[in-house]
Amino acid sequence: MTHDLSSIISEELNIPRKSVNATIRLLDDGATIPFISRYRKEATGMLDEVAIHNIRLRMESLRELIKRKEYIISVLAEKNFLTDELKQRIDDCLDPSVLEDIYLPYKPKRRTRASVAREKGLEPLAKIIMAQHTDDIQRQARKFISSDVLNVDDAIAGASDIIAEWVSESEKGRALVRSRYLRSASISSKVISGKEDEGRIYQNYHNFSEPLRTCTSHRYLALRRGEAEGILKISLSIDDDEMIERLNRMFVRVSSLPACADIVRNAVKDSYRRLIRPSIEAEVSALTKEKADKSAIDMFAENIRQLLLAPPLFHKRVLAIDPGFRTGCKTVCLDEQGNLLHNDVIYPCAPANDYHGAAMKVSYLVEAYRIDAIAVGNGTAGRETEKFLSGIRYPHKIQIFSVNEAGASVYSASKIAREEFPDYDVTVRGAVSIGRRLIDPLAELVKIDPKSIGVGQYQHNVDQTKLKEALDYTVESCVNSVGININTASRQLLSYVSGIGKTLADNIVTYRIEHGDFSSRQQLLQVPRMGEKAFQQCAGFLRIPDAPNQLDNTGVHPESYGIVSAMAEDMGLTVEKLLTSPSSLKNIDLNRYVTKTTGLPTLTDIISELEKPGRDPRASAKVMEFDDRVTSLSDIKTGMELNGIVNNITAFGVFVDLGIKENGLVHISQLCDRFISSPAEVVRVHQHVKVRVIDVDYDRKRIGLTMKGVAQ
Repeated sequence: MTHDLSSIISEELNIPRKSVNATIRLLDDGATIPFISRYRKEATGMLDEVAIHNIRLRMESLRELIKRKEYIISVLAEKNFLTDELKQRIDDCLDPSVLEDIYLPYKPKRRTRASVAREKGLEPLAKIIMAQHTDDIQRQARKFISSDVLNVDDAIAGASDIIAEWVSESEKGRALVRSRYLRSASISSKVISGKEDEGRIYQNYHNFSEPLRTCTSHRYLALRRGEAEGILKISLSIDDDEMIERLNRMFVRVSSLPACADIVRNAVKDSYRRLIRPSIEAEVSALTKEKADKSAIDMFAENIRQLLLAPPLFHKRVLAIDPGFRTGCKTVCLDEQGNLLHNDVIYPCAPANDYHGAAMKVSYLVEAYRIDAIAVGNGTAGRETEKFLSGIRYPHKIQIFSVNEAGASVYSASKIAREEFPDYDVTVRGAVSIGRRLIDPLAELVKIDPKSIGVGQYQHNVDQTKLKEALDYTVESCVNSVGININTASRQLLSYVSGIGKTLADNIVTYRIEHGDFSSRQQLLQVPRMGEKAFQQCAGFLRIPDAPNQLDNTGVHPESYGIVSAMAEDMGLTVEKLLTSPSSLKNIDLNRYVTKTTGLPTLTDIISELEKPGRDPRASAKVMEFDDRVTSLSDIKTGMELNGIVNNITAFGVFVDLGIKENGLVHISQLCDRFISSPAEVVRVHQHVKVRVIDVDYDRKRIGLTMKGVAQ
């Protein structure tokens, strides 16, 4: 069986076959997506990460399809069912559903009504009826009466069961029903009797119906979650009578005699209701779920990307606070790298209200540990604590940031946190996580299961394998797009670097502990299990800020160091001088350095890296100033214009942190005056926005917001 995967993928994705072929070769050779997109642009025709990722996904699905074809062909050959025509049809098939339809008549079956009828010897009678040439079925049926078939009615019933199975295995018949379901099916839901109060969260779906093809991913996933929780009963439906009539036109011959025609019609009706409809419904439901999952996973992955690439607070000392009322506010002091210097507890909020004592302690900590900024978790008592902090007179200028603490409790109780801080309890670990998120969101959030970060949409209801693959790809992409300081990166952060993985990350950290900081990228080759291949994949994404060779702190790959040296020599400069001479970089004629393997795309990237050695591509963190009038839901009034931070994007709108426990929702229709298909077209996670309150439901704790007509 031969398959030209490159041609198939090229046609489907509209990417040149040469680029697809080169990408597949690189992937099969063990190259990672970040490495290919960054350092093999000439080979792929400058494909970006998204295109390479799509090629990999389609390649994997086609290879799975090929394995399935090979299995089916082996089964058919073993049972002597395989003909040249059948093999060709299987070879040419690219649709998994159609492939299973082809295989269905030959597929080993469990014991069915049709198989029981065959065991009784009734298949010849079924063929006679299906031929529809005789008008004396009774006489034909009497020939099959035996100890297993007691009378004519039993014989005809058994033959009808066989005919029903034939109809259900018809490719054309199944394709007809499948097509109708995909085009015209309606999805409906009703609340299960007695579950009305328990299922108030699903009240929009207590008596719901709409065409399946227009049902959005978030509505479909909500319906299925309501069904899984025992609140809703879901059904898919089409016009059954019309479908049965169309199937009858397919299987009942125009010239058939009445007696045979009636039996075939009844068998078709039975086949549709008992066999075809349940099978196609399950298939269409699975297909719809798969599409809904993909939409939700794509949205979640993009939210995670934006969250991971949120602006860090570069090289600042941070005092981090995990707020609380009765238990106090857990307070920690962190140095520029996020190392814990001190921990304490203050009680500025009710019921203690030790405002003076807490203020004295915070002021002392700020001065003693040379604090540059304060990070306050946005959970319980967050707003009250932030208000308290803003009233303190500090020994020097201090910025106060509200930090999304979603997932901090998950981290604080994790094995990773216990290994990092074995001598501290979960409250201290949680406060450290909040502070580190301000210093470097990417480095801290990679330690937490992305599903716990709080920016998803039905993430626990989608295909978990596909979700993990998408999130791993997203985290890997973010980590490698920023570049990692090898001397400060955690095991978790290093594990996402191209070509490294968990085992090699552990070895790097162990080597660092035993031998001290790395002074060059080449030193990586001394790490156990770091071979040439792994080094090639990871070296360009690792940074050594104080390395003797300044190229080790850039995105220039070691394989291109010789090119940079040649450029410097041609300019009469050292490499170090070239890095500090922007005018010299602009005067370099890149065409002089083009070779068979290194083209202008790579050379252009090299110049770009030399212009900004060691620079982090992320922006700097900004302070959000929430409205002082609002500290709880009861303070929210219709018509208010408020500052907020986008903390989650879904298909139906965006959730905005207003500085209180409850988030507000800007529905997609309230984001802007033009039509948009996704909120991501307008806003990003962590974006600072201005909103107007248009509705408040105090009982359900819901806040409706709009961005229309609000100056941003």
